[in-house]
Amino acid sequence: MKYLISILFVLLPFSFILSQDRKVNVIVIGAHPDDPDGTAGGTAIKFAKLGHNVMFVSLTNGDAGHQSKGGGALARIRRAEAQEAGRRFGVTYKVLDNHDGELMPTLEVRHQVIRLIREWNADIVIGPRPYDYHPDHRNTAIVLQDAAYMVIVPNVAPDTPPLKKNPVFLYAQDRFQKPYPFSPDIAIDISDVIDQKIYAMAAHESQYFEWLPWTVGQDENVPKGEKERIEWLKSGRRRTVIPAVRESLVKWYGKEKADNITDAEAFEICEYGRQPNESEIRELFPMLGK
Repeated sequence: MKYLISILFVLLPFSFILSQDRKVNVIVIGAHPDDPDGTAGGTAIKFAKLGHNVMFVSLTNGDAGHQSKGGGALARIRRAEAQEAGRRFGVTYKVLDNHDGELMPTLEVRHQVIRLIREWNADIVIGPRPYDYHPDHRNTAIVLQDAAYMVIVPNVAPDTPPLKKNPVFLYAQDRFQKPYPFSPDIAIDISDVIDQKIYAMAAHESQYFEWLPWTVGQDENVPKGEKERIEWLKSGRRRTVIPAVRESLVKWYGKEKADNITDAEAFEICEYGRQPNESEIRELFPMLGK
């Protein structure tokens, strides 16, 4: 008995160390090649700096998102921009070859997503809520919801081994209010990496400096110089820390620190995936409270 206790005394700390050293695998899935960047870019930077594994995925190739370019030529531009953004974020960036503006929650796309989540051995899956102005965004959310349970089912997409446990599926923050507003279960302080996030987002030149300004009649106001462009992008893309997110920051960081946080990214736990408790969330997000 004493020998058994001695063995356990040696093994328990070792297993704890292994758990602490284990890398967290995060996959952020959006409809278009710039979607993951704005919703979870700061959080991705923090994971990457801690040595964890992050992959951004665009379910479409972005071949429709421009006022004067399109088709294969635009898809190549957007794929190259995504690769540069991934380099700046410190993450892997994968762009699928589905058409922009035509994404549907088909069985084929669902299987694409299931395979990607399994291959990445994901612990955390982040994507949009199904309430959005863009049909591609809404359908991306539906695909993720449909995949949330199926990633552990062996007979679904059987060419890729199923996950042994269901990941935590998270919705990224949005501004939409109906049928119900976003609820921030987790909030991450990104104040110290906001400049890197904006710089990485700026790699999507065709979007942030051409297409998106054009859609709101602001294309003539886009600066020409790189430094000026980044400052302009930062002024328009920083997200105000709303009261609900501030409250979540207080929970995870304490009031004193939370009151001084200038930039944050927040996430809502999807009820279809694994439901983590507070200690599991802190283990999955080791930057919380620091």
